[in-house]
Amino acid sequence: MKIDVGILGATGMVGQRFIQLLEGHKWFNIEELFASERSANKPYKKVAKWYLDSDIPEDIKDIDVLPLNRDSIRNTSCDLIFSAIPSDIAREVEALFAREIPVFSNTKTYRMENDVPLIIPEVNPEHLSLVEIQREKRDWNGFIVTNPNCTTIGLVIPLKPIMDNFGLEMVNVTTLQALSGAGYSGVPSMAILDNAIPFISGEEEKVETEPLKILGSLRDGKIEFAKFEIFASCTRVMVRDGHLESVFVNTKNDFTIDELKEILSNFESEPQRLNLPTAPKRPIVVREEDDRPQPLFDRDSGNGMSVVIGRMRKNKERCVRFFCLSHNTIRGAAGASILNAELAYKKNYLK
Repeated sequence: MKIDVGILGATGMVGQRFIQLLEGHKWFNIEELFASERSANKPYKKVAKWYLDSDIPEDIKDIDVLPLNRDSIRNTSCDLIFSAIPSDIAREVEALFAREIPVFSNTKTYRMENDVPLIIPEVNPEHLSLVEIQREKRDWNGFIVTNPNCTTIGLVIPLKPIMDNFGLEMVNVTTLQALSGAGYSGVPSMAILDNAIPFISGEEEKVETEPLKILGSLRDGKIEFAKFEIFASCTRVMVRDGHLESVFVNTKNDFTIDELKEILSNFESEPQRLNLPTAPKRPIVVREEDDRPQPLFDRDSGNGMSVVIGRMRKNKERCVRFFCLSHNTIRGAAGASILNAELAYKKNYLK
């Protein structure tokens, strides 16, 4: 029997990705859709401005959208929630749901709290056990599990095998981030046309802090943050989907480029061993062409769940430069939350 799930923020860009990716899912069935009061009590097809290149699934079109109020939360028939709501309302709403059922959140609100797992299943699946501490501390029957910022995910997946094999001392990253990361109405067309914007509010802080928690060690119910420096510069560019990142890494131990390519190409982890439905067969794809990765050609690699690496260059001892690319609304958002829920399902946290 499938688990009935609800989607918070179902009409938005990430909410639509949740709907698209959950269509025909092996374990999860979409039961309820939640959005703002202006969309409430109307069929989804009437209130959703659909942005994706596939159609709204037939079994979703006529579902009446529910308002995000206490009555709807109290009366939910769902066993699990996926959240893509704005951070300013997430603290109250997600906590109300988590009192009774698990919440898998794409929102930043709870990411850095000590008892909340910030999970990339290929990187730190063991952090999921924090939910037991969270339940006890907050007196909840459910829990909250978060996925990182979209840019963080594309960066941390290749950093994991590099850290495990050679150690990390310093990371410097410059991002070229797609428009969809700001939402449909996030960047006015005249602001981005023929332009690039060298600032995204709050983004650099996330990229400089979240990886340290994700790559940290869980000891005695607490996460000891990883100890290396990260410097980030984040920009918005005129690309629809796919965040491209220029990365410089200084390691503790030396390596050859051939060693590094082999380690990255062969990297796999818990989602692959457990054969999770949304997991890519290859979490990291290494391209040899001089001009790859490119958003247009590489963002859908691994059904949008792989990170694509290219232009790997070693200019001096213990230093490497490369580009990495990930699909920001799939691997970096809805797909990340779904993969977290699949991991929790396999680890028997969904009961």
